[in-house]
Amino acid sequence: MTALKSTLDPTSAEFASAVEAMTTKLTEVEAEFAKAAAGGGPEKVARHRKRGKLTARDRIELLVDEDSPFLELCALAAWGSDFQVGASVVAGIGVVEGVECMIVANDPTVRGGTSNPWTLRKTLRINDIVKQNRLPVISLVESGGADLPTQKEVFVPGGQMFRDLTRASAAGIPTIAVVFGNSTAGGAYIPGMSDHVVMIKERSKVFLGGPPLVKMATGEESDDESLGGAEMHARTSGLADYFAQDEQDAVRIARRIVARLNWHKAGPAPRADVIDPLYSADELLGIVPPDLKIPFDPREVIARIVDGSDFDEFKAMYGSSLVTGWAELNGYPIGILANARGVLFSEEAQKATQFIQLANRANTPLLFLHNTTGYMVGKEYEQGGIIKHGAMMINAVSNSTVPHISLLLGASYGAGHYGMCGRAYDPRFLFAWPSAKSAVMGPAQLAGVISIVSRAAAEARGLPFDEAADAAMRAAVENQIEAESLPMFMSGRVYDDGVIDPRDTRTVLGMCLSAIHNAPIEGADHFGVFRM
Repeated sequence: MTALKSTLDPTSAEFASAVEAMTTKLTEVEAEFAKAAAGGGPEKVARHRKRGKLTARDRIELLVDEDSPFLELCALAAWGSDFQVGASVVAGIGVVEGVECMIVANDPTVRGGTSNPWTLRKTLRINDIVKQNRLPVISLVESGGADLPTQKEVFVPGGQMFRDLTRASAAGIPTIAVVFGNSTAGGAYIPGMSDHVVMIKERSKVFLGGPPLVKMATGEESDDESLGGAEMHARTSGLADYFAQDEQDAVRIARRIVARLNWHKAGPAPRADVIDPLYSADELLGIVPPDLKIPFDPREVIARIVDGSDFDEFKAMYGSSLVTGWAELNGYPIGILANARGVLFSEEAQKATQFIQLANRANTPLLFLHNTTGYMVGKEYEQGGIIKHGAMMINAVSNSTVPHISLLLGASYGAGHYGMCGRAYDPRFLFAWPSAKSAVMGPAQLAGVISIVSRAAAEARGLPFDEAADAAMRAAVENQIEAESLPMFMSGRVYDDGVIDPRDTRTVLGMCLSAIHNAPIEGADHFGVFRM
């Protein structure tokens, strides 16, 4: 065993300060989660239940195996926008009849479950996860289609949702739709393009146009049941494959469909005997300092998330601002790249490049733990080749084909965010701790750059420089960038898959690794040209 030796002191003032800061941030995040879980609010939820209907979250809870976890994804989508936090849809990975499935449930208590621009953005992200990880999809449908006031932003790109469903089916990924209520207009294509369809007696209504639209378009008088009811689709149109008596029966049928899929993971199985970390997960709350300018040792995080705290470090004495090494997590082998002191130098970039190549050779997934201010700048470093070395690392990340998972612990700024496999580099999953920040650069640095450019422009034109206006501008820019770099802002824009409690890190990563192994794990056999 090469178990890490922790030097973290849980009795220190620094630890207590870090725990206090993290707990405060967690409380803020939990308040936003509560808004998402509340759906359309108490009044609309009560009205929904009065009709004898389950909520989206009730349906998911019934669907997944008893006492199994549900990894909700993009829970804060639409945060900071004019739309409900959560974007009118609940989505995540749950185990159904022993099979990991992506479950997507419209929330009918929010504007009838209609799709607004953020619903679309969240759903397309979920579809990417489905495709990359070969996850069977269960759609719990109750949707009025597109949110009409925002149709200009939903209609054209929204076709991709249906395209993705058909492509999943073509790729051998099972798609199941359970219709709990109205599935109108574009919403009708979810069951229309799914492999298996369950409808509920006197509840499911699936039609391209409801009775009012049919009346306007053709003059024909019709009613919901004859136009798109469950019995009509089960007996006449053939759209319904299964006819359920009520919501509970529909969930039971959906579970039986999954049980009959004969589904097998295409990736290697984990080690059977898994050893817990040697250190408490509770201590993860006290590792990241309140001030991200203060460095912390990522080995303290690694020691609390990997099996047996066992970590074989690679090139420990070279490029020490980046920790690289091998471990297992929940029995799955994994390579880890973790920022130790923020800045990435040429040595770190070259070390990362070699490590990523080795992981691809060994078909080993990679975990990136972010706390970086970016690549080092300055004459010495430019002359030393920081651009080509940073590009080499980004090249390796871009062309690596083993699964990547990214976790933002602290700062994730500039090109360092790219080199550590930020969202644009297609990690299979990307999560953030409440302590994380992500932007083109730190707020003070960004405001300072704008100030220097403005000062130089004024001097070039021979104009006086307004110091008071400059100070006000810097303060305003710093506040703006600070707000836009916070994890809830990033999560609201679906730039991550969720803000997680540090204590849940091992569980979340373990579920992601298990989901990843539904697909084959195959490393790249070639990369782009590395500039030497």
